[in-house]
Amino acid sequence: MLFQVGGEGTRPTFFEMAAAQQLPASLRAALTYSLGVFALRRSFLHKILDYEDEFFASLMLILEGHSLRTTDASFAESLYGLRRKSVRLRLRKDNVRKDSSEEVQHSGLEKRQRILSVVFLVVIPYFKSKLHAIYNKEREARLRESLWGTEDQGFDEAEFFTGEESVVSRETSGNQELSVRVQLATKIKKFIAVCYPWIHASSEGLSFTYQLLYLLDATGFYSLGLQALGVQVCRATGQELMDTSSRISKIRNHERERLRGPPWLKTVQGALLSCSYAVLDYAQTGLIAAVFIFKMMEWWYQSAEERLTAPTVYPPPPPPPAPTVAKEGIPLPPDRSLCALCLQKRANPSVVTVSGFVFCYSCVFKYVSKYNRCPVTLIPASVDQIRRLFHDT
Repeated sequence: MLFQVGGEGTRPTFFEMAAAQQLPASLRAALTYSLGVFALRRSFLHKILDYEDEFFASLMLILEGHSLRTTDASFAESLYGLRRKSVRLRLRKDNVRKDSSEEVQHSGLEKRQRILSVVFLVVIPYFKSKLHAIYNKEREARLRESLWGTEDQGFDEAEFFTGEESVVSRETSGNQELSVRVQLATKIKKFIAVCYPWIHASSEGLSFTYQLLYLLDATGFYSLGLQALGVQVCRATGQELMDTSSRISKIRNHERERLRGPPWLKTVQGALLSCSYAVLDYAQTGLIAAVFIFKMMEWWYQSAEERLTAPTVYPPPPPPPAPTVAKEGIPLPPDRSLCALCLQKRANPSVVTVSGFVFCYSCVFKYVSKYNRCPVTLIPASVDQIRRLFHDT
């Protein structure tokens, strides 16, 4: 099951590498969401969620080890038709021009590179997630301590209601129960809380630098881990894809031939091997399907939530009715461009906001200052309710 994203040559595009790198995170989110849904009816699944890091690391350890052994690629890279190849730089000299250049040679992965690849793909992300969790707990503890003070300074309800001894006796007993192991763990957590932001910033900075250089075609390594391993990721050719399938069958046949014991035991072991291979194959397909289903559900619920939380657009209200002209008010001239007070073309037109009628500014200012009302409707008004119009209609 492969996804071709385009591009030419054996060098993968930046988007292919980014998609392969983000696939494990999407897979973890899909599994966590699925287990959370099933845990609503099966309470024993909460134990798996309590050890989410260990469960996902064990699953990825199986998948990455099997994928690197059979395809020379990580689980995500194999789905995008990519392969890891060992890089060797050979110095090529030209006797005529007396210059030298580096020639890159690719070969299959060594056993050491496969093991270290599993370390970079599974072990290091596991420890990074644990360090991140410890840092978050310590940060929350410090925030709680800054807001509410330490636990010793707080109010102990149990001691108040049970009538226990004073705080001094409680501190003495607490210091006696505090072991060296707990003190060491506390110091380690504080050390992690101080150093983790710098470690995380350095790691993200290096990752961004390598990705930027890879995008600019300045290096063939997408990450620092690949360069440390001496491994480059390349597109798999059609022949390599065919060789991969035959290689998988050879490995499985070789493992069946290595079975020892009576015939009936070999039969049972062979059946177990076949079942484990089938489970691995179905697990790979199922995990990819879970990622797509999770992304589709995320998009669906996100769009539904946006529709629910979006502000309702109501039609504009109808305009208010036109003010009526008072019998004792000044009548309006037939020409709308004329001022009702001076019967001349309006100069510096201004409106009385309480009625909406427009006059010359000097005329309406004098009238409102004297009578405190609109000249036409006789509605009470003040000079503060006169507004200048910049476009006279």
